[in-house]
Amino acid sequence: MTDTDHNASTQTATGWLSPEDLELVRAHVPIVYVDAVPVRVDGLGNVTEVGMLLRLASDGSISRMVVTGRVLFGEKVREALMRHCEKDLGPMALPRVPANPTPFTVIEYFPNPDRSGFYDPRHHAVSLAYVVPVDGECEPTQEALDLGWYTPEEAVSAVFSASTRVARSKIARPGALGGSPPRSAGSAAPHPMRDRMAG
Repeated sequence: MTDTDHNASTQTATGWLSPEDLELVRAHVPIVYVDAVPVRVDGLGNVTEVGMLLRLASDGSISRMVVTGRVLFGEKVREALMRHCEKDLGPMALPRVPANPTPFTVIEYFPNPDRSGFYDPRHHAVSLAYVVPVDGECEPTQEALDLGWYTPEEAVSAVFSASTRVARSKIARPGALGGSPPRSAGSAAPHPMRDRMAG
């Protein structure tokens, strides 16, 4: 890269790639994502509601999803979580993300639906999944059509398993959504949020 390569230097500094460069990377390199499952918790830290966005997926279907998006070059995981939470839930959502968040599971998505059971037609993606409690008012923004709140039981029900990505992933196993996620020493309470096909 030279000093006169203005476009390339700008893209590197901001972490963004052109659509053409992104497609090239997607064809050869796994993409790192964060998935955030937005939740409401009671005074004891138990999950009472799970938030799911209604949005258009890359395969053309409309389905319920959690907050999701790419981690940009040079961006910390916590910064990516906060950015995507604000992007999808609005600036007043007030997500509680600890200083050093630890994913409760890692999910691999493949363009081949038979590869792992987790399917993304665009690329191979490795997604770090987090439960993110939100304390403020959530309003769907940008590409989201709606935001609905469901009990943990509804979130993992057979009805949702046929139509939502969160219920098809290990994120939605009852042990993960039905109670307080494990906390690391000195960390803040976990936060709820997640989605899959954005960014």
